[in-house]
Amino acid sequence: MLSRRRGYVLGTNTVVRCRSGHLFTTIWIPGVSLKSVRLGWWRYQKCPVGNHWTLVTPAKVSELTEEELQRAAQHHDVHIP
Repeated sequence: MLSRRRGYVLGTNTVVRCRSGHLFTTIWIPGVSLKSVRLGWWRYQKCPVGNHWTLVTPAKVSELTEEELQRAAQHHDVHIP
């Protein structure tokens, strides 16, 4: 998959960054959105870190520090039952 070769890890615990710079995890499956509005590569959804609605994009895991990954793992958006 092209996105994986570019450093993005997509799936059920995808690390994303909001426009304010907050990192959190979400479900990111290409072509599917249950909790957000898809806008091409971006999604409009609620950021659980800043408690605001914003555009988010997947973060390149290869460019994140271990601390950033741990911080992102502490915040997951709304779970789907």
